[in-house]
Amino acid sequence: MCGICGYINFREDYTKNKPLHQKTVHEMAKTMRMRGPDEWGEYIDRGIAFAHTRLSVIDPEKGKQPMRRCVSDYDFVITYNGELYNTEELRRDLELHGYHFTTGSDTEVLLYTYIHYGEECAQRLNGIFAFAIYDSMRRQVFLCRDRFGIKPLFYAGCGDTIVFGSEIKALFAYPGIEPALDREGLCELFGMSPARTQGRGVYKGICELRPGRFMIVGRRGIKIRKYYELKSRPHTDSYDKTIQTVRELVYDSIKRQLVSDVPLAAFLSGGLDSSIVSAVGAIEMKKKNKRLCTYSFDYEDNDRYFKPSSFQPDSDSEWVPKMVEFFGTEHTRLVCPNYILTNYLRDALVAKDLPGMADCDASLIYYCRQVKKHHTVALSGEASDEIFGGYPWFRDPKAFESRAFPWCYDLDVRKNILLPEVRDILDLDGYYAQRYEESICEVPVLEGESAEEKRRREISYLNIIWFMSNLLDRKDRMSMAAGLEVRVPFCDHRLVDYVWNIPWSMKNKNNVSKNVLREAAAGILPEDVRQRKKSPYPKTHNPEYEKAVKAMLGEIIADPSSPILALCDKKRLKTLLDGSFDYSKPFFGQLMAMPQFIGYIIQLNYLFEIYNPRIL
Repeated sequence: MCGICGYINFREDYTKNKPLHQKTVHEMAKTMRMRGPDEWGEYIDRGIAFAHTRLSVIDPEKGKQPMRRCVSDYDFVITYNGELYNTEELRRDLELHGYHFTTGSDTEVLLYTYIHYGEECAQRLNGIFAFAIYDSMRRQVFLCRDRFGIKPLFYAGCGDTIVFGSEIKALFAYPGIEPALDREGLCELFGMSPARTQGRGVYKGICELRPGRFMIVGRRGIKIRKYYELKSRPHTDSYDKTIQTVRELVYDSIKRQLVSDVPLAAFLSGGLDSSIVSAVGAIEMKKKNKRLCTYSFDYEDNDRYFKPSSFQPDSDSEWVPKMVEFFGTEHTRLVCPNYILTNYLRDALVAKDLPGMADCDASLIYYCRQVKKHHTVALSGEASDEIFGGYPWFRDPKAFESRAFPWCYDLDVRKNILLPEVRDILDLDGYYAQRYEESICEVPVLEGESAEEKRRREISYLNIIWFMSNLLDRKDRMSMAAGLEVRVPFCDHRLVDYVWNIPWSMKNKNNVSKNVLREAAAGILPEDVRQRKKSPYPKTHNPEYEKAVKAMLGEIIADPSSPILALCDKKRLKTLLDGSFDYSKPFFGQLMAMPQFIGYIIQLNYLFEIYNPRIL
């Protein structure tokens, strides 16, 4: 993976002062150094300035960027962050059309795919990507993002100039773009976060190219088009055919994503999703007389303090060794020290440019840094629950009765910490309802579905565009802050398209969660692992974490210069320091209970300290 950035203004000729623009775009790229620690590169031409920070994965020697190719006397230049999993199919197709390749990299294949197919190239790509291509023939820049937003891409206007980057911090390094928060941004932070409305960059004037879209910047302005969307249609395959198809798609997706010219590993929790990824990885590596390396994650003293809940019925610790023994992987168990969960809250905030999932993010960035010491690429089981319906709210009657996001029904805990005048101005309930209704209007309807199935399709859609997007964004930022590329095979669009239309009667047959995926894993996984109940990303159960975040919040409250106090009620914040919390009642998702909410407030305070945004 990499970091990309640049700016575009076809009314200017940047070659007249090339050193200045090289320096400017270099400073933008430098903010994302960890995304691409291996190489740097810039490209300046009339009206465009591109930069790239590279994490070398495929063809390290020849895949340097920005990459330029000349066809019919026209220049085409790409800066690209991502990985294509159908590179060889695309290469063969292009060779039949007369193209010749000088590298083994997917970057060159992607560039020629655009040169040959133009804007239709996006539909031919299987992978994770965000890229910009300068097209001197059409005098335009083509920017594109993958179907589910696995790779980030932000942009902003500054006068007549369009500025873009993999991360928001890169945009802030461009002269004239400064952090600011208006009502919408504050509503995102206090009402929707750690999720985020697609297309919004939270900060005033910062936009996000939505997943499944491309953007053309030309002399006449900006054009944004959707090239991908979920489509609802009747599912006509038999049950047995459905299981077979899912098995083939899952296996093929994982197999494709094992390609790498650098050390590769897999994350293994012992749950269904990561176990399938690790199992297929181990099987395929064994064919090459290699052993798959796997990693599991846990927290200091969790063996003493773990308490089962409806969200987390058991611990991973007893399941991982079964998988390791069964498939003979070369395994490493990583344990996160307690102090990391508070010490890394700041690092996690900076990695994302926004507050996130508190200690869940802090621990993930720690784990990724440990993995990076030995590996550059890792595969993860992320996104399976959103696609196959694994979360409790796919069955919870409350989700069917409430017109609300099922991972966050109640905003009271968020509203209660605000100053009364701030609470009135923001109207978090109104903003939340607006975003919810906008999302529901996008759901692809299937005529003839029952009211229950229609609602379940709505819940599924909300999960994909909101909850899954948040987890994918988190995974990208925390891993790339460590210079680690994490791949997510369950996000293969072929698999998502197919599973989207599988009826609930198959997905949940005999009331078995993710039944279709479990059946597809028959013969691949040990039976007890295959039937294991869902358990999410692990979190700490050590009461010392609660004490630590309370102490940090106490220091913030005691310091009158703490920026969060301009928005939050000091007395209300103090109430969070008293008493104990029910860890089984998250304020967001499955993991973020009140200690995580305190961690989130601490991250908000870091945001105001580090970025110092103007409040509009």
